[in-house]
Amino acid sequence: MWRPTEHEKYGVVVASFRGTNPHGLTLEIGDTVQILEKCEGWYRGFALKNPNVKGIFPSSYIHLKNASVKNKGQFEMVFPTEDSVITEMTSTLRDWGTMWKQLYVKNEGDLFHRLGHIMNEILDLRRQVLVGHLTHDRMKDVKRHITARLDWGNEQLGLDLVPRKEFAMVDPEEISVTELYRLMEHRHRKKDTPVPASSHHLFVQMKSLMCSNLGEELEVIFSLYDSKENRPISERFFVRLNRNGLPKSPEKTERYSSVFVDLSSSDLRKDIFITVHIIRIGRMGAGEKKNSCNVQYRRPFGCAALSIADLLTGESKDDLILKVYMCNTESDWYQIHENIIKKMNARYNLTGSNTGLAVSLQLLHGDIEQIRRDYSSVFTRGVSITRKLGFSDVIMPGEMRNDLYITIEKGEFEKGGKSVARNVQVTMVIVNNEGQVLKDYISFGSGEPAAHEYHSFVLYHNNSPRWAELLKLPIPVDKFRGAHIRFEFRHCSTKEKGEKKLFGFSFIPLMQEDGRTFPDGTHELIVHKCEENTVFQDSCRYLKLPFLKGNLQGNNNQAVKNTKESFWITSFLCSTKLTQNGDMLDLLKWRMHPDKISGSLSKLKEIDGSEIVKFLQDTLDTLFGILNESSQKYSSKVFDSLVHIINLLQDSKFQHFKPVMDTYIEGHFSGALAYRDLIKVLKWYVDRIIEAERQEHIQEVLKAQEYIFKYIVQSRKLFSFATGGQNEEEFRCSIQELMMSIRFFLSKESKGTSALSQSQAVFLNSFPAVYSELLKLFDVREVANLVHDTLGSLPTILHADDSLQEIKLQCIAKTVESDLYSNPESRFILLPVVLHHLHMHLQEQRDLVMCARILSNMFCLGKKNSSEKSAMKEIDVIVKSLLDILLRTILEITSRPQPSGSAMRLQFQDVTVSILSRHVDRLL
Repeated sequence: MWRPTEHEKYGVVVASFRGTNPHGLTLEIGDTVQILEKCEGWYRGFALKNPNVKGIFPSSYIHLKNASVKNKGQFEMVFPTEDSVITEMTSTLRDWGTMWKQLYVKNEGDLFHRLGHIMNEILDLRRQVLVGHLTHDRMKDVKRHITARLDWGNEQLGLDLVPRKEFAMVDPEEISVTELYRLMEHRHRKKDTPVPASSHHLFVQMKSLMCSNLGEELEVIFSLYDSKENRPISERFFVRLNRNGLPKSPEKTERYSSVFVDLSSSDLRKDIFITVHIIRIGRMGAGEKKNSCNVQYRRPFGCAALSIADLLTGESKDDLILKVYMCNTESDWYQIHENIIKKMNARYNLTGSNTGLAVSLQLLHGDIEQIRRDYSSVFTRGVSITRKLGFSDVIMPGEMRNDLYITIEKGEFEKGGKSVARNVQVTMVIVNNEGQVLKDYISFGSGEPAAHEYHSFVLYHNNSPRWAELLKLPIPVDKFRGAHIRFEFRHCSTKEKGEKKLFGFSFIPLMQEDGRTFPDGTHELIVHKCEENTVFQDSCRYLKLPFLKGNLQGNNNQAVKNTKESFWITSFLCSTKLTQNGDMLDLLKWRMHPDKISGSLSKLKEIDGSEIVKFLQDTLDTLFGILNESSQKYSSKVFDSLVHIINLLQDSKFQHFKPVMDTYIEGHFSGALAYRDLIKVLKWYVDRIIEAERQEHIQEVLKAQEYIFKYIVQSRKLFSFATGGQNEEEFRCSIQELMMSIRFFLSKESKGTSALSQSQAVFLNSFPAVYSELLKLFDVREVANLVHDTLGSLPTILHADDSLQEIKLQCIAKTVESDLYSNPESRFILLPVVLHHLHMHLQEQRDLVMCARILSNMFCLGKKNSSEKSAMKEIDVIVKSLLDILLRTILEITSRPQPSGSAMRLQFQDVTVSILSRHVDRLL
């Protein structure tokens, strides 16, 4: 017996059905069907592509999908509840399928293959969406790719372009003509002006070293070098080659492939070079006989350099052969790359006419996560990541780093009783506070596992060797305190035994006594003499000695017998956990040094922004801790420091930390009494705006008002929760008094561009962001009245500063687009002040584009709420206020000869038609 279906309403055909039985409905795989009735394994319904033909078909041929039903009954309509992008994708692919076959028939091979490739891409992206395992950000990214490909295909096939809002097709019943025009205009603008990638990456693959007389293992070290500033800008990529010049571990691609990540657009210039230093592992002299010495040393072999500008064509350099050069004088090895770049030919020559380094290079553009997806085959096989020195241009929250970079610079040593200069080798180890060597914390470069000690290359018979070798020490924070680096110096004999005789050592602690890490920069270390059989078992015995030149007043001056010998290193710390800044440390340890609080707060503005964002939560905790304990003494300085931090996060380098501050306010902030001081100091500044001669700092305060109100609101919520809502009336009065001060300063007229008008503009620019915060504590009508009175206090003169008038109208536009205005109760309160400012600008024929945008948004809201009685009242108010001026404006725009008036005329006509049609309906 056939029964109407309750839940099985919509499905997709998974197998074709020929419908040869009586009343059978012919279905093709992929068709969508609406189901009306069911009976013992059969459905009755129709295919959506042909709803007039109804029939029966097996239920096993149908895959059911969730759907919503409208007008349930004989004339019911079924709509799938799946994501709108999926629905559009499915229907579009179905349409394309037929047209794709026609392309083949018409012999349009190029478009046939391109469209086929795009269809496969869309199907793959569709599968990712349907699986449902994507993160929110990744889902947005996938939908963006899908809609871009759908638009491309529709355009190529001459089909209609689909207007979308947030990736979903817009409903024509819910959108005005002007909003539709704006959507399409925005799409074409984006299409015409593609956003250039702000992040770039260099893929490097080492293939081989071609040389006729190798016979020794090699180390190949890649890095990026800024020839303008004469310094490396990246870490090193380290590859080991066998005696045949091929990678030693061919099965591990990460050992010979790397991506230099996070290059900025400013790094893509001709004076940025890829430098390659090659070190051989073998005897002291390349031509020495085998029986002369069995010990192997790291010795200079050759160098190559290539400008990154040669890669900007976008083509990958798969088989690039770099010429390898060697310096004429070994003592110049530290600067051989500079000589090659500057083409100082007298200082170097080719290592051999047939010597060349075969590499593959390619510049990649875009976010690193996008690169991982687009070049998944490269990352799946394995590739090492080589980072820039220091932090990238944009510091991301949650980035955890504690990398100490040490450059072994140079040394000055005595002959030590020998007739010729020494062959000096430096050995570096990291020693903890217990005297034990820390293992696997010395990195020669990406692509090579970290080691527990480092051995420098050896320069033959040189008492003033210069190495310039960069190493990374990724030491965990918990091992930093009490640890030190020890450098041991040995003379390497070229005799048959090949002995390495210890003759001195240097050391440097990683942290100073006050808790700061050792400062960045070049340090001249003392070389302490020692016996060649010295064993460093007890590090405490030498840690009492002085270690820096210029700092000889150590605990045991007598131990320094000879300070003529020196050793230089350069250190650079890149850490999200440790600081070298004494002012930052004094602020964070304010309880230990209460006498330094005032000075520390004053110096906060001088601290580098990257230091502040690294310790953002700790810094904010410190500020509110000081405010809680000494509000009367430091409230103003704490407020100024908070304003500085808030405005710091407006910088493009640190803007990603705004969500970190939002999370802090919602989850970690505990200043339940802070709102009193924040309101008091903010009011103090606002009261002095009119009299102040210099307004720069006051403007900084007004720029930060959104987050100041966030702290005020959260603080008040915490206080109310803890006390059961005590002092509510006092809080409301303080907010009212603050708003009265704001209204007073906004009401002041200023002729031309003045400091006061600039302050008014700064306030109006950020004021709409405060609405949502006030709604967390006040009723929607109360907030609407506050905003109405504030915007109503603005002077009505139009001969004032033009930029202020523009900002004023932008503030009105943001108000209309805010959640506050979307509420019918508050909208009716705000409507008069919005119409007042609109009428004023329309009367003077000023900022008409912005006026049209505001009116369009107002009627979009009215259209969505057309069933409400309040909407009818709004129409009446708008008609009485604007109809006459709108008609005059349209006549004025229509008479303009310039083509730019056409778009504006369309918007004003749409608004006017909306007013007239709604008002006529109301009268009828």
